[in-house]
Amino acid sequence: MKTRVFTRRQFIKLSMGAAASLGLTKLALGDKLLAQESTALKPAVVWMSGQDCTGCTESVLSVLTPDLRDFILDTVAIRYHETIMAGTGHVAEFALDEAIAEGGYVLVLEGSIPAADSRYLEVGGAPLEDKFIEAASSAAAILAVGACAAYGGIPRAGVPDGQGAQYFLDKHNVVKPLINIPGCPVHPIWFFDTVNAFLAGNSIPVDQYKRPLAHFNYTVHQNCHRKGNYENQSYLVDWNDPAQKNLCLLLKGCKGVDTHADCPLIKWNDGVNWCGENNAPCAGCTEPQFYDQFSPLFKKQ
Repeated sequence: MKTRVFTRRQFIKLSMGAAASLGLTKLALGDKLLAQESTALKPAVVWMSGQDCTGCTESVLSVLTPDLRDFILDTVAIRYHETIMAGTGHVAEFALDEAIAEGGYVLVLEGSIPAADSRYLEVGGAPLEDKFIEAASSAAAILAVGACAAYGGIPRAGVPDGQGAQYFLDKHNVVKPLINIPGCPVHPIWFFDTVNAFLAGNSIPVDQYKRPLAHFNYTVHQNCHRKGNYENQSYLVDWNDPAQKNLCLLLKGCKGVDTHADCPLIKWNDGVNWCGENNAPCAGCTEPQFYDQFSPLFKKQ
C-alpha cells in the first residue's frame, strides 16, 4: 500500500471531511472558511442501511485500489452512514434530516426493506420504509448496493419479505434515477466505477435489471476458466478427488451460466482470487433470483 504525506492544510481538510462523514458537522476547528471549502463543493452521499449484514460496507471500506482516502478526502462528502459515523441517536438522525432538507445528494441503500410489514424494521423510531422514501424524494440519484438492496437478496426468503429499492419507489410513486449494483457482497470496483462515472456526468448504460453493463454485460460462465470442461461435459462430482479440481462445477450447483458479472476478469481482494478459481460454485448473487430461487447453493437447478 502506498504511503501518503499530508500538509497541514490537507490534514485539516481531511479532518473536516472525516468530521462531516462521521456526523460531526458542527465540530469547530477554528477555521470556518476551510471547513466550508472541504465539504461544500463535494457531492453529498447519504448511505442508508436496511436488512443487511453490513457486508457491502465492509467490502467497499476494505478496497486497496482505488485509495479510499482519496475518495473521502477529494471526491465526496459522506453526510450519513450508520456504520462509520461517530454520531449516534439524535445526533445521527439530525445529520440525516439535515441532509434530506438540503437535497441533491446521491442516496445509497444497503440492505433490503421489509415489505410484509414496515414495523419489522424501524430506524430512529420510524419505519425505514418511510425514511427511505423521504430520502429518495430529495435525492439526485439512488444506488442500490448489494443483492439485498437491489432485489431483496437473502431477506426476501424470510417472513419480513425483504424487497429492493425499486419495489418501494414504485409503491410510493417516486421517480428517481436508480442503478442497481448487486452482489453478496458488492464488489468495490463495481461500486467505485459506477459512482465515479455518475459524478463525472458520464452515461451509464444498464441492462433490464438496471445493472451497469460495464460489469454485468456477460455471464460468469463466458469468462470462466472451466468453460472448456463445461463444453466437454467434464463435471466435478467428487470434491476429494484432486484430478477433478478444475472440472466444471455445474453439478455442484454453479449458477455461472445464468449469472451476469465479471468476477473471473477483475477477481476479488484486489485481483487475488474469485469463487470459481477457489473451487467454489458461483452462487448467482448478482441475479434477481438470488437467494430463494437459487437455493440450495450446492445443488444443480
